[in-house]
Amino acid sequence: MNNSVKILGLVAIVIISSLLIFASKTKTVEESNKTNESDKNTSETYQIRALKVPLNLEFAGEHVPTEKADIKERVDRELLVNTYWQSNGLLLFKRTHKYFPIIEPILEKNGIPNDFKYLAVIESGLQNVTSPAGAKGFWQIMKGTGRENGLEINDNVDERYHLEKATQVACDYLNAAKKRFGSWTMAAAAYNAGIKGIATKIETQKVTNYYDLLLGEETQRYVPRMVALKEILTNPTKYGFLFDTEDLYKLTPTKIIKVDTAISNIAIFSKKLGINYKVLKLHNPWLRENKLNNKSRKLYQLKIPIEN
Repeated sequence: MNNSVKILGLVAIVIISSLLIFASKTKTVEESNKTNESDKNTSETYQIRALKVPLNLEFAGEHVPTEKADIKERVDRELLVNTYWQSNGLLLFKRTHKYFPIIEPILEKNGIPNDFKYLAVIESGLQNVTSPAGAKGFWQIMKGTGRENGLEINDNVDERYHLEKATQVACDYLNAAKKRFGSWTMAAAAYNAGIKGIATKIETQKVTNYYDLLLGEETQRYVPRMVALKEILTNPTKYGFLFDTEDLYKLTPTKIIKVDTAISNIAIFSKKLGINYKVLKLHNPWLRENKLNNKSRKLYQLKIPIEN
């Protein structure tokens, strides 16, 4: 009898101890989950979704063959990179609203498909930047190419920063590449890798379609990047970009003044026009110094903001 009581007591102690341990572990897990939730850096609704690659993509009237696995992966990469780099994406929307109205008519005048405005987007983000190789401006034109196509480039003046003139040079190059290779996608590839570079690849690989060529990574990404940015910038809400028209950048109205003499001091010259050095340079970034030598008495056109 005493032994039975002792055994029952021991069993009761074991059961109670197990229950206490289980309860303690359960509480620890619940507290851990609560801690993890409180440590989350994003909102409860924030999600990063895989994107569906559209099947009907095209660039400059040419079908993008996303039915091919490697092409689909290349386009998918550019869609993901440019959709989830949200700050850059919003800046691109803002800048395109400001600068596309300048670029589009020049493309149309030269018979260049409107889609090539996205080439300037991928080249520079629509900014007057300089590449490590020395290419400059919205269209990233090299010094030799610029001079060959009539741009003035020296310490005093660099017309690669003149948007209208640089766009014209880009059009001339693209038309020449299209004539040589027969397609706009190949012309786009040549803009990046050079006409000679693409010609060499064609000769080596015995194919004439951009999507069939094995190219260096930068040129391999070139057209898919334009395709992706065209898709995103054409369909902002589809890719989660929300903004009002007033959020976008606008061009300041300007007038043209003609100058056919030297300007010894642009800062003083600006003040005589009722503006300052910064304002004059912002509207005429091709002026690279605080002077305009103009020994040849060339006729220059300067943009001056119109007073409201």
